[in-house]
Amino acid sequence: MIKMGNTMEHRIKKLEVNSILAAIDQSLAMIQFDTEGNVLWANDNFAAIMGYAPKEMQGLVHRQFCVPEFSNSQEYGMFWSNLRGGRTFQEKILRVTKDKRNLWFEATYTPVYDHDGYIQGILKVATDITARESAITQLTNDLRHMAKGLLKRTEEGISSSHEIVASIEKAVKGTNDNMKIIELLEMKADSVRHLINKIREIADYTNLLALNAAIEAAHAKEYGRGFNVVAEEARKLAKQTKESAKEVNSNLESIALQVEEIVKGINHTQTIVLDGQTRIHQAVDIFLGIGQAADQLDKQAKTLGDLL
Repeated sequence: MIKMGNTMEHRIKKLEVNSILAAIDQSLAMIQFDTEGNVLWANDNFAAIMGYAPKEMQGLVHRQFCVPEFSNSQEYGMFWSNLRGGRTFQEKILRVTKDKRNLWFEATYTPVYDHDGYIQGILKVATDITARESAITQLTNDLRHMAKGLLKRTEEGISSSHEIVASIEKAVKGTNDNMKIIELLEMKADSVRHLINKIREIADYTNLLALNAAIEAAHAKEYGRGFNVVAEEARKLAKQTKESAKEVNSNLESIALQVEEIVKGINHTQTIVLDGQTRIHQAVDIFLGIGQAADQLDKQAKTLGDLL
């Protein structure tokens, strides 16, 4: 009775294993090699993915499914040496189909042992991840392209901003030079005002002398007529000089007002220019930040590409 119970339990377990193997066979690509890499068997999924009929794959060798860079490398010999030594291999791999297309697989190579504990073959279970890898590769390339484009535009923006800053600094320098010229002009105007005051004083003094001369000429009567004429002309000259000095002074005041307005305009312009200069510097800092971010994005895209 005990023996019969064990037999029934063994059948149930065997049935469960067969069900699991059937499910795996339907959903995954499977192929079996001997220890030398010759194909012993392949299921329909694997054969279809690789472009073969299942029977057509028997007798082929593993090397035929690999890219030359891998099959001709020392790594390939180590790969089979490890499998024959009982090591399981699980990795993303690149393989070549019958019509020379490259496919990506997520694959597991597992040594299969016989009853005596010797390795009788290698079972490979794989999932086709070509579509996923292509999408990730495309995404990586797009990210790198975006990063390069962003970096290029940032560099152009920084370059343009530096040119604008240089122009603004030149404008500021020109404004400062103009301010110096206006200050010098104001100093000259002050000198002219001082000179006009002197001329006005001379005119007043000349007018006083002419008045005194006229008084003396009146005292001299006939003998002072010529002197009186000279005094009259001197008085006229003093009056004209005073009026001219007044007119010049009026013009200077008008010029001074215009200069003052110009100074206000220049100061306002200078304030705007300096504010623009500050904002441009801020923009350059922002561009530098964007450039660093773009460079970091490019590095991350490269890292992602290397991982793939």
